[in-house]
Amino acid sequence: MWNYSDKVMDHFLNPRNVGEVDNADGVGEVGSMACGDALRLTFRLGEDGCIAEAKFKTFGCGSAIASSSILTEMIRGKTLEEASRVTNEDIASELDGLPREKMHCSVMGREALEAAMLDYYKRQGKEVPCHMLAGTSLLCHCFQVTKETVREAIERHRLDSVEEVTHFTKAGGGCGDCHHEITDLLREFQDRLAAGAVPPVTGGALIELAPLAAPSAASPEYAPADAAIVARITELLGTEIAPALRADGGDIEFVRYADLRVHVRLTGSCAACRSSSVTISGLVEPRLREFIDPRLVVVEVGRR
Repeated sequence: MWNYSDKVMDHFLNPRNVGEVDNADGVGEVGSMACGDALRLTFRLGEDGCIAEAKFKTFGCGSAIASSSILTEMIRGKTLEEASRVTNEDIASELDGLPREKMHCSVMGREALEAAMLDYYKRQGKEVPCHMLAGTSLLCHCFQVTKETVREAIERHRLDSVEEVTHFTKAGGGCGDCHHEITDLLREFQDRLAAGAVPPVTGGALIELAPLAAPSAASPEYAPADAAIVARITELLGTEIAPALRADGGDIEFVRYADLRVHVRLTGSCAACRSSSVTISGLVEPRLREFIDPRLVVVEVGRR
Protein backbone atom coordinates (compact mmCIF):
# COMPACT_ATOMS: atom_id res chain seq x y z
CA MET A 1 0.00 0.00 0.00
CA TRP A 2 1.39 3.39 -0.98
CA ASN A 3 1.13 6.62 0.98
CA TYR A 4 -0.19 9.42 -1.22
CA SER A 5 -0.10 13.11 -0.39
CA ASP A 6 -3.28 15.14 -0.03
CA LYS A 7 -2.43 16.89 -3.31
CA VAL A 8 -2.20 13.59 -5.20
CA MET A 9 -5.58 12.51 -3.84
CA ASP A 10 -7.12 15.91 -4.63
CA HIS A 11 -5.94 15.90 -8.26
CA PHE A 12 -6.97 12.26 -8.65
CA LEU A 13 -10.47 12.72 -7.24
CA ASN A 14 -10.95 16.22 -8.70
CA PRO A 15 -8.80 16.36 -11.83
CA ARG A 16 -8.43 19.74 -13.53
CA ASN A 17 -8.56 20.41 -17.27
CA VAL A 18 -9.81 17.01 -18.41
CA GLY A 19 -10.63 16.81 -22.11
CA GLU A 20 -9.17 18.10 -25.32
CA VAL A 21 -8.41 21.64 -26.47
CA ASP A 22 -10.32 22.69 -29.59
CA ASN A 23 -8.06 23.72 -32.48
CA ALA A 24 -5.00 22.81 -30.42
CA ASP A 25 -1.63 24.25 -31.38
CA GLY A 26 0.16 21.16 -30.06
CA VAL A 27 -0.84 17.55 -29.45
CA GLY A 28 1.29 15.00 -27.62
CA GLU A 29 0.54 11.31 -27.12
CA VAL A 30 2.67 8.92 -25.07
CA GLY A 31 2.21 5.44 -23.67
CA SER A 32 0.01 2.65 -24.92
CA MET A 33 -3.40 1.44 -23.76
CA ALA A 34 -2.33 -2.05 -24.87
CA CYS A 35 0.65 -2.05 -22.49
CA GLY A 36 -0.54 0.21 -19.67
CA ASP A 37 -0.81 3.95 -19.04
CA ALA A 38 -1.46 6.33 -21.92
CA LEU A 39 -1.72 10.14 -22.02
CA ARG A 40 -2.87 12.66 -24.62
CA LEU A 41 -1.98 16.30 -23.89
CA THR A 42 -3.19 19.26 -25.95
CA PHE A 43 -2.48 22.97 -25.59
CA ARG A 44 -3.34 26.32 -27.20
CA LEU A 45 -1.19 29.42 -27.21
CA GLY A 46 -2.60 32.87 -26.51
CA GLU A 47 -1.80 36.05 -28.42
CA ASP A 48 1.06 36.73 -26.01
CA GLY A 49 2.76 33.45 -26.99
CA CYS A 50 2.07 31.83 -23.63
CA ILE A 51 0.07 28.65 -23.05
CA ALA A 52 -3.49 29.85 -22.57
CA GLU A 53 -5.16 26.47 -22.29
CA ALA A 54 -3.97 22.90 -21.66
CA LYS A 55 -6.05 19.75 -21.28
CA PHE A 56 -5.39 16.04 -20.91
CA LYS A 57 -6.92 12.61 -21.33
CA THR A 58 -5.27 9.87 -19.31
CA PHE A 59 -5.76 6.12 -19.21
CA GLY A 60 -3.97 4.99 -16.08
CA CYS A 61 -3.72 4.90 -12.31
CA GLY A 62 -4.48 7.64 -9.80
CA SER A 63 -0.88 8.90 -9.86
CA ALA A 64 -0.99 9.23 -13.65
CA ILE A 65 -4.22 11.22 -13.48
CA ALA A 66 -2.91 13.45 -10.68
CA SER A 67 0.39 14.07 -12.50
CA SER A 68 -1.40 15.00 -15.72
CA SER A 69 -3.85 17.25 -13.91
CA ILE A 70 -1.26 19.26 -12.02
CA LEU A 71 0.97 19.51 -15.10
CA THR A 72 -1.77 21.34 -17.02
CA GLU A 73 -2.00 23.79 -14.12
CA MET A 74 1.78 24.25 -13.97
CA ILE A 75 2.30 25.11 -17.64
CA ARG A 76 -0.59 27.55 -18.08
CA GLY A 77 0.74 31.06 -18.55
CA LYS A 78 4.23 29.88 -19.47
CA THR A 79 6.00 30.32 -22.79
CA LEU A 80 7.05 27.13 -24.56
CA GLU A 81 10.63 27.79 -23.53
CA GLU A 82 9.58 28.09 -19.88
CA ALA A 83 7.33 25.01 -20.13
CA SER A 84 10.15 22.97 -21.66
CA ARG A 85 12.11 23.40 -18.43
CA VAL A 86 9.43 21.64 -16.35
CA THR A 87 10.87 18.28 -15.27
CA ASN A 88 9.17 15.18 -13.97
CA GLU A 89 10.75 15.95 -10.59
CA ASP A 90 8.99 19.34 -10.67
CA ILE A 91 5.68 17.55 -11.27
CA ALA A 92 6.26 15.11 -8.40
CA SER A 93 7.43 17.91 -6.12
CA GLU A 94 4.33 19.98 -6.91
CA LEU A 95 2.28 16.95 -5.79
CA ASP A 96 4.27 16.86 -2.52
CA GLY A 97 6.00 13.68 -3.60
CA LEU A 98 5.18 10.39 -5.28
CA PRO A 99 6.01 6.84 -4.19
CA ARG A 100 9.17 5.52 -5.85
CA GLU A 101 7.16 2.98 -7.87
CA LYS A 102 4.95 5.77 -9.25
CA MET A 103 7.60 8.21 -10.46
CA HIS A 104 7.07 6.98 -14.01
CA CYS A 105 3.68 8.73 -13.97
CA SER A 106 5.37 12.11 -13.69
CA VAL A 107 7.80 11.11 -16.45
CA MET A 108 4.86 10.31 -18.71
CA GLY A 109 3.52 13.84 -18.18
CA ARG A 110 6.85 15.41 -19.05
CA GLU A 111 7.16 13.21 -22.16
CA ALA A 112 3.64 14.14 -23.31
CA LEU A 113 4.40 17.84 -22.89
CA GLU A 114 7.59 17.48 -24.90
CA ALA A 115 5.74 15.57 -27.63
CA ALA A 116 3.06 18.28 -27.81
CA MET A 117 5.67 21.03 -28.13
CA LEU A 118 7.52 19.11 -30.85
CA ASP A 119 4.20 18.76 -32.66
CA TYR A 120 3.70 22.53 -32.44
CA TYR A 121 7.13 23.33 -33.93
CA LYS A 122 6.60 20.86 -36.77
CA ARG A 123 3.15 22.26 -37.59
CA GLN A 124 4.54 25.79 -37.68
CA GLY A 125 7.56 24.77 -39.73
CA LYS A 126 9.78 26.24 -37.04
CA GLU A 127 13.19 25.02 -35.98
CA VAL A 128 12.98 22.75 -32.95
CA PRO A 129 15.20 23.90 -30.04
CA CYS A 130 18.29 21.73 -29.69
CA HIS A 131 17.61 20.82 -26.07
CA MET A 132 14.31 19.24 -27.13
CA LEU A 133 15.84 17.25 -29.97
CA ALA A 134 18.26 15.62 -27.52
CA GLY A 135 15.52 13.45 -26.08
CA THR A 136 13.74 12.25 -29.21
CA SER A 137 15.47 8.86 -29.61
CA LEU A 138 12.95 6.28 -28.40
CA LEU A 139 14.23 3.48 -26.20
CA CYS A 140 10.95 1.95 -24.94
CA HIS A 141 8.38 1.81 -27.74
CA CYS A 142 5.66 0.35 -25.49
CA PHE A 143 5.55 3.51 -23.39
CA GLN A 144 7.26 5.99 -25.75
CA VAL A 145 10.12 6.67 -23.32
CA THR A 146 13.27 8.19 -24.79
CA LYS A 147 16.83 7.08 -24.20
CA GLU A 148 17.69 10.52 -22.84
CA THR A 149 14.91 10.27 -20.25
CA VAL A 150 16.25 6.93 -19.03
CA ARG A 151 19.86 8.13 -18.98
CA GLU A 152 18.86 11.26 -17.04
CA ALA A 153 16.85 9.25 -14.49
CA ILE A 154 19.73 6.82 -13.92
CA GLU A 155 22.18 9.65 -13.28
CA ARG A 156 19.90 11.90 -11.28
CA HIS A 157 18.58 9.19 -8.97
CA ARG A 158 21.60 6.85 -9.01
CA LEU A 159 19.51 3.92 -10.26
CA ASP A 160 21.24 0.56 -10.48
CA SER A 161 18.69 -1.95 -11.83
CA VAL A 162 16.19 -2.37 -14.65
CA GLU A 163 13.43 -2.61 -12.05
CA GLU A 164 14.31 0.80 -10.60
CA VAL A 165 14.40 2.32 -14.09
CA THR A 166 10.91 0.94 -14.73
CA HIS A 167 9.66 2.43 -11.45
CA PHE A 168 10.98 5.88 -12.39
CA THR A 169 10.32 6.00 -16.14
CA LYS A 170 8.01 3.07 -17.06
CA ALA A 171 10.63 2.01 -19.64
CA GLY A 172 10.95 -1.76 -19.67
CA GLY A 173 7.53 -2.36 -18.15
CA GLY A 174 5.96 -3.70 -21.34
CA CYS A 175 7.35 -6.28 -23.74
CA GLY A 176 10.86 -6.15 -22.28
CA ASP A 177 12.67 -5.75 -25.60
CA CYS A 178 14.46 -2.67 -24.29
CA HIS A 179 15.87 -4.35 -21.18
CA HIS A 180 19.26 -4.90 -22.83
CA GLU A 181 19.48 -1.21 -23.79
CA ILE A 182 18.56 -0.19 -20.24
CA THR A 183 21.23 -2.56 -18.94
CA ASP A 184 23.76 -0.95 -21.28
CA LEU A 185 22.87 2.52 -19.95
CA LEU A 186 23.17 1.27 -16.36
CA ARG A 187 26.58 -0.23 -17.12
CA GLU A 188 27.65 2.98 -18.89
CA PHE A 189 26.69 5.02 -15.83
CA GLN A 190 28.52 2.67 -13.44
CA ASP A 191 31.65 2.92 -15.59
CA ARG A 192 31.46 6.72 -15.55
CA LEU A 193 30.80 6.69 -11.81
CA ALA A 194 33.84 4.50 -11.18
CA ALA A 195 35.96 6.80 -13.33
CA GLY A 196 34.82 9.86 -11.39
CA ALA A 197 33.20 11.31 -14.51
CA VAL A 198 29.72 11.79 -13.02
CA PRO A 199 28.97 15.27 -11.62
CA PRO A 200 27.46 15.43 -8.13
CA VAL A 201 23.72 15.96 -7.85
CA THR A 202 23.05 19.63 -7.13
CA GLY A 203 20.18 22.08 -7.13
CA GLY A 204 17.75 19.78 -5.34
CA ALA A 205 17.48 17.36 -8.25
CA LEU A 206 16.91 14.49 -5.84
CA ILE A 207 13.41 15.05 -4.50
CA GLU A 208 12.08 13.41 -1.37
CA LEU A 209 9.64 10.68 -2.30
CA ALA A 210 6.61 9.70 -0.29
CA PRO A 211 7.50 6.72 1.92
CA LEU A 212 6.32 3.22 1.16
CA ALA A 213 4.47 1.17 3.71
CA ALA A 214 6.79 -1.30 5.40
CA PRO A 215 6.43 -4.84 4.05
CA SER A 216 5.36 -7.57 6.40
CA ALA A 217 7.76 -10.34 7.29
CA ALA A 218 5.11 -13.06 7.07
CA SER A 219 6.32 -16.51 6.06
CA PRO A 220 4.58 -18.65 3.41
CA GLU A 221 1.44 -20.27 4.84
CA TYR A 222 0.36 -23.90 4.47
CA ALA A 223 -0.75 -26.80 6.62
CA PRO A 224 1.90 -29.38 7.65
CA ALA A 225 0.00 -32.05 5.72
CA ASP A 226 0.50 -30.03 2.51
CA ALA A 227 4.29 -29.72 2.87
CA ALA A 228 5.01 -32.17 0.04
CA ILE A 229 2.83 -30.48 -2.58
CA VAL A 230 4.02 -27.03 -1.46
CA ALA A 231 7.62 -28.16 -1.97
CA ARG A 232 6.79 -29.24 -5.52
CA ILE A 233 4.97 -25.95 -6.19
CA THR A 234 7.81 -23.77 -4.91
CA GLU A 235 10.37 -25.82 -6.84
CA LEU A 236 8.43 -25.40 -10.10
CA LEU A 237 7.94 -21.69 -9.46
CA GLY A 238 11.66 -21.27 -8.85
CA THR A 239 13.01 -23.39 -11.69
CA GLU A 240 10.46 -23.01 -14.49
CA ILE A 241 8.34 -19.90 -14.00
CA ALA A 242 10.45 -17.30 -12.17
CA PRO A 243 13.32 -17.38 -14.74
CA ALA A 244 10.87 -16.53 -17.55
CA LEU A 245 9.49 -13.58 -15.58
CA ARG A 246 12.95 -12.35 -14.56
CA ALA A 247 13.91 -12.11 -18.22
CA ASP A 248 11.32 -9.30 -18.43
CA GLY A 249 12.27 -7.64 -15.14
CA GLY A 250 9.61 -9.38 -13.06
CA ASP A 251 9.46 -12.19 -10.52
CA ILE A 252 7.04 -14.33 -8.53
CA GLU A 253 6.85 -15.53 -4.94
CA PHE A 254 4.80 -18.19 -3.21
CA VAL A 255 2.48 -16.83 -0.49
CA ARG A 256 0.21 -19.63 0.75
CA TYR A 257 -1.55 -22.85 -0.17
CA ALA A 258 -4.87 -24.34 0.94
CA ASP A 259 -7.52 -26.57 -0.65
CA LEU A 260 -5.88 -26.72 -4.10
CA ARG A 261 -5.60 -22.92 -4.24
CA VAL A 262 -2.10 -21.54 -4.77
CA HIS A 263 -1.67 -17.90 -3.75
CA VAL A 264 1.25 -16.12 -5.40
CA ARG A 265 2.54 -12.55 -5.60
CA LEU A 266 3.99 -11.00 -8.75
CA THR A 267 6.87 -8.59 -8.14
CA GLY A 268 9.19 -6.33 -10.14
CA SER A 269 7.81 -5.07 -13.45
CA CYS A 270 5.13 -7.80 -13.34
CA ALA A 271 3.56 -6.17 -10.27
CA ALA A 272 2.79 -2.97 -12.22
CA CYS A 273 1.81 -4.69 -15.47
CA ARG A 274 -1.81 -4.51 -16.57
CA SER A 275 -1.37 -7.95 -18.14
CA SER A 276 -0.61 -9.64 -14.82
CA SER A 277 -3.86 -11.62 -15.01
CA VAL A 278 -2.70 -13.02 -18.36
CA THR A 279 0.60 -14.04 -16.77
CA ILE A 280 -1.31 -15.94 -14.09
CA SER A 281 -3.87 -17.59 -16.37
CA GLY A 282 -1.59 -18.13 -19.37
CA LEU A 283 1.68 -19.17 -17.74
CA VAL A 284 1.64 -19.86 -14.02
CA GLU A 285 -1.60 -21.82 -13.67
CA PRO A 286 -1.14 -24.03 -16.80
CA ARG A 287 2.41 -25.00 -15.71
CA LEU A 288 1.32 -25.92 -12.18
CA ARG A 289 -1.65 -27.89 -13.47
CA GLU A 290 0.47 -29.73 -16.02
CA PHE A 291 3.27 -30.81 -13.70
CA ILE A 292 1.57 -31.01 -10.30
CA ASP A 293 -2.23 -31.29 -10.24
CA PRO A 294 -4.82 -30.37 -12.93
CA ARG A 295 -7.22 -29.17 -10.23
CA LEU A 296 -4.97 -26.39 -8.96
CA VAL A 297 -6.26 -22.81 -9.04
CA VAL A 298 -3.74 -19.95 -8.91
CA VAL A 299 -4.75 -16.75 -7.13
CA GLU A 300 -2.75 -13.52 -7.42
CA VAL A 301 -2.45 -11.49 -4.23
CA GLY A 302 -1.48 -7.82 -4.02
CA ARG A 303 1.69 -6.09 -2.84
CA ARG A 304 2.77 -6.37 0.77
